[in-house]
Amino acid sequence: MTPLTFYGHSCFSVEIAGKKILFDPFISPNPLAQEVDIDTIEADYILISHGHEDHVADAAEILKRTGAMLISNFEIVTWFGQQGIENAHPLNHGGCVELPFGKVKYVNAVHSSVLPDGTYGGNPGGFVIESAQTNFYFSGDTALTYDMKLLGEFHDLDWAVLCVGDNFTMGYADAAICAEWIGVKQVIGTHFDSFPYIEIDHVAAKATFAEKGVALYLPAVGDILELKTTH
Repeated sequence: MTPLTFYGHSCFSVEIAGKKILFDPFISPNPLAQEVDIDTIEADYILISHGHEDHVADAAEILKRTGAMLISNFEIVTWFGQQGIENAHPLNHGGCVELPFGKVKYVNAVHSSVLPDGTYGGNPGGFVIESAQTNFYFSGDTALTYDMKLLGEFHDLDWAVLCVGDNFTMGYADAAICAEWIGVKQVIGTHFDSFPYIEIDHVAAKATFAEKGVALYLPAVGDILELKTTH
């Protein structure tokens, strides 16, 4: 079992081999996450999928407080380096890095990416994490893309974290197709309900996934899920 803590929007944390891995920290500006004290969030690694403010807003503060290693694309790592973040490792699409908890691969996403001050954020991406404990895919913000079929062919995934909110990313119908292609039976939805453009019908979303034999979890802020290793 792998514990996942949901902090709202696309931000979540998992613990693998005793290491805490935080993704896309956007908490303090999120109206649905005001009860979360970011000073209590621990991290050994922070993985950022792309540069939009709703994925990086709290990253610098948490990186500096925890000393966590930043993992992202070259442009984002460079931008944070200018803010004094030196503990970082840059990746580009298709590239992997071996870390104490497992392997991180940066994979394609179809979206856009600009940092909060207007700096170019490089091409957006997602991550595949492979470890002795569990293997999973985090889509970041993306449209449905045929590249996802390759993830199912080349990676033995246990579960996935997929954007489902539509409008700016794929909606839940496309995300359910993604789940089918990558071969997972457990999906944690992200990028939903944080603001009006991406509010979704939870019942319809779960039913759409259930038609494909996939369980969709739409956690509330602060929820902790225990995810099963299925392979």
